[in-house]
This record gives sequence, structure tokens and C-alpha cells, in this order.
Amino acid sequence: MHIVIMGCGRVGSTLAHILEDNGHSVAIIDRDPQAFRRLRAGFRGRRVTGVGFDRGVLTDAGIESAAAYVAVSSGDNSNIISARVARETFGVDNVVARIYDPRRAEVYQRLGIPTVATVRWTADQILRRILPEGAEPLWRDPTGTVILAEATVNPAWIGTRVVDLEARTRVRVAFINRMGEALVITGSTMVQEDDVLHVIAAESDMDRINKVLAAAPEEDE
Repeated sequence: MHIVIMGCGRVGSTLAHILEDNGHSVAIIDRDPQAFRRLRAGFRGRRVTGVGFDRGVLTDAGIESAAAYVAVSSGDNSNIISARVARETFGVDNVVARIYDPRRAEVYQRLGIPTVATVRWTADQILRRILPEGAEPLWRDPTGTVILAEATVNPAWIGTRVVDLEARTRVRVAFINRMGEALVITGSTMVQEDDVLHVIAAESDMDRINKVLAAAPEEDE
């Protein structure tokens, strides 16, 4: 399929190479012609000089036949405006915009523009490496309301079916880490010693969840 990328920085050029290697056609837009020097010599895609919210520039990049549009320039405003033009003017459903300001990312996510908030993501990754295991979520949605987090359970839960644990604690278990390997939950999966549960939940509910799982089943009834 054809993908249009705005921004030929390190992220944009890397995406362009990966997409091309996977058999897709690519057009990459940047206002600075020198930015295209980041592209390898054998890059076969289109290089379009201009801004990604200019309709003529987008047309030159093949937006009318694009299956996806990615905005990864260095400017939040440019990224979100160009993503909206791609979606609302040219009807590209699959758009993604990189946003540095996490507060803006939340707003645009609610407006239906998928965003990648690089500052929040980077901060989460750093915190996970310097704080105790499980102190930071593995994943957080751009609005900051839903997270994937690790949770340990009281040994008294050992031998309990995970589906029963979910029903009794109002917790959704996405998967289990057992002896270093991820395990998908089935109806017969039981909690075993040293299991680490990965739960998906509203961040505001995590205090309750941790307390419930840290208690023996009898204490929660």
C-alpha cells in the first residue's frame, strides 16, 4: 500500500526505509530539501519538498491513493494540522501524529486523531528502568486513563483459576508471566507460584486492585 510521511528526520526516514523494505510505496515530505539526505541512496520513494498541510504538497505525495498518513515532523501543530487535513480533506482513515506535549496528545486522542506522545512514552520507559519492578505501568493509553501493569498476588490465590480470580476481584488479566514466559489465559489456567499477573485497568483503579490481589481470598469475601 502507499504511505505518506511528513517529516524526514530520524523517525521519518527510518519509517520510510522499513516500509519500503516491507514492499510498500512511500512518499516523504519535508520543508528542508537537505533533510532527504537521511534517506539511503537506493530509496525509491517520492521526495516532496513542502509542508504536510498544504493540499498541493499532499497531492504531489500521492495522498489521494494513500492508505495511511504519518506526521512525525518536529512541530506538534504541524503534525496535528496535517493529520486532520489528511483525514478530513482527503479521507485517509489511518493517520498517526507524533505529539511532544502529552497534554495536547490527550486532547487530540479524544478528537479521534491517534497520537504518539513521545515525551510521556520516553518518561515511562526511563521510570521502568530506575524504579522497582511494577512501580510504573508497562503501557499507558494516550489519554492516561487505561494502563497495562504488573501485579503480584497473595500466595493464597495459588491453585485458583484465573477466570475465578477475575470474577471475584473485578480484575481483567491480560496475560501471565510465568518463569519468564508470557502465558495467554484460558478457562483452565490456574495461578501458580511466582506468577506475575499483567492486568489491564483504569489507572484510578490500580490501588484497589493491588490491595485486593495482595490479600488472601478469604479476606476479600
